Amino acid sequence: MDVRGALYVPARAWNTFQMWHDYDEAVIERDLGYADAVNLNAIRTWVSYEQFRRDPAALEQAVDHFLATADERGIAVLFGLFESVGKEPTERHLYDTDPVTAPPVQSPSSAVLLDRSRWDGPREYVRWFMERYGDDDRLLAIEVMNEPGWLDSMKRFAAGMFETMVDERGSVPLTVGSTSMANNADYLDWGAEVLQLHYNFPDSEAQFHDLLPQALELGRDLDVPVYLSEWQRVADFGWNESAVVDEPGPDYASLAPAVHEYGVGNFFWSLMVKPAYVRYMRERGIINGLFHEDGSVWSREDARAIKAMSGDPEVDFEQRQEWPDWASAVKRNAFGEE
Repeated sequence: MDVRGALYVPARAWNTFQMWHDYDEAVIERDLGYADAVNLNAIRTWVSYEQFRRDPAALEQAVDHFLATADERGIAVLFGLFESVGKEPTERHLYDTDPVTAPPVQSPSSAVLLDRSRWDGPREYVRWFMERYGDDDRLLAIEVMNEPGWLDSMKRFAAGMFETMVDERGSVPLTVGSTSMANNADYLDWGAEVLQLHYNFPDSEAQFHDLLPQALELGRDLDVPVYLSEWQRVADFGWNESAVVDEPGPDYASLAPAVHEYGVGNFFWSLMVKPAYVRYMRERGIINGLFHEDGSVWSREDARAIKAMSGDPEVDFEQRQEWPDWASAVKRNAFGEE
């Protein structure tokens, strides 16, 4: 499958718990319609263990609706089950909707990660998902966790949950969200059938011309698909800095030609225009995304570059390079202006 995808969390959801706890069928149908309008055929997002603990029946109903809506538009879904990035899943963090303070939320909590005697709950969640969706051909893959490799406790937990996925496996390939190809050596040992690579904010397009051929060659040698499952734009700012950025907006056109040239399955961050998912980047004034909620795009050039990956560069969207009104506090906080 020629995977052309985007990361998706609704514009006004600040963590994946909020996406499912406040699930809005009309919003999902609208947003996946936007994905279809630029010929995307895949979406990567995460389910929520925290919502499963509160209301598994409501979560199942929402996941069923999401998959049906995506399938109607010819979109396959890569669902992740757990998330390593973010703050502890306290009530305050889970329900915080202030655009300035609301964080992404780690799932599960560190207390659960560090105590194997508390893994029965997450395993029940994994078994539920695998039993219900492990053979669902609307899924592109099932991801045990996003980026567990940076912390030993995360990695141990993810390995344990992956074992449960393997025990309950169906026909849908299994994978792990990975920041580098090096981490995938361990994930292959676990039984990963799809390799992921995340590369947000490279210094230059040339870095993709170096990286992507190597990653694809490794995939061919191992006979497994390789997905560039997070990418954004060329940027002259790094992760180790704290200054507000001069050009905070998205610029997918800076990298889309290189991604397209190598034919790598890919997911750009993100489908919807919203302040950065990671609060540290949000405080620096970074905003990303392709579509505003009203269907206009931040950048027509970006929309053209994304759609061109399907062989069709024709677009007819209104361009609006403006922060959403509901996110103005983030802009004011970063830049001291409306």
